[in-house]
Amino acid sequence: MSAQKIDHRDIRIPYQDLYIYYLEGPFNRRVESLLGPNFLGNWIEEGSSFLFFSRPSKGLLQGIVDKNNRLRLVDEFHFTYEEWQGGKIKPLKISRFLIVPPWEDGQEGHGEIKMLLDPGVVFGTSLHPTTRDCLLALVKIYENHQLNSVLDLGTGTGILAIGAALLGAERILAVDSNPLAVRTALLNVRLNGLEKKVKVREALAERSIDHDFDLLVANIHYDIILKLIKADGFLKKKCFILSGLMRSQVRDILFQLSKYPIEIVHEWSHNMTWHTILGRVK
Repeated sequence: MSAQKIDHRDIRIPYQDLYIYYLEGPFNRRVESLLGPNFLGNWIEEGSSFLFFSRPSKGLLQGIVDKNNRLRLVDEFHFTYEEWQGGKIKPLKISRFLIVPPWEDGQEGHGEIKMLLDPGVVFGTSLHPTTRDCLLALVKIYENHQLNSVLDLGTGTGILAIGAALLGAERILAVDSNPLAVRTALLNVRLNGLEKKVKVREALAERSIDHDFDLLVANIHYDIILKLIKADGFLKKKCFILSGLMRSQVRDILFQLSKYPIEIVHEWSHNMTWHTILGRVK
């Protein structure tokens, strides 16, 4: 039996505004407790940090930066929440899934699999074509196979890990190297009462590929996918979904995959720009 879901009434309506501060240098995560109630999270990327707030917080942050000569406040940005997400977050039907923000949990479907998803400020809202196509790939593969274990690399909001669990997978490991993504994915796993099925970990994708799972899902950067398919653990999977690839990149990945005993089951392309591959290891 799944754990108790979070009461959707505990989830606030999306932030009206986002204030983002770009810091160069290593921001100590232990200092985050000093950033106050308007702090939403820290997106870490290659030695830099993007700190998200729901209210202007430059003065507070500057005070911390001034005490650390390894940090520099490079820039600041202001977006509405809808601008950041590329549109209003509202219930969305994708194949068998009805994806509902928790502040609209009253929305009911007609036989769809309902998923609660709070995107926070993280990529993976189902608005991006690669996320949608990965959901389509999950539905397609579970129509013909019962894969009990799933490794989701670059999980973002956790949407694909949760989708796999709702389709019947019993053991899912959702991995992301970014602490803000991990925090968001954990919240969404709890929202759907799937803590016993889905475990979320902060780790590098290329260091997680050797785990023993039936299905690999990787909606992630091209250079990381290239490392994954060359790793020993790749061919130990039964099936795989690879996405986040642009046209020239997918050609190279397909060439690399042609060297292995695999079958390409299906490919998705969005405007000939974003590509997703579903494959099976023979």
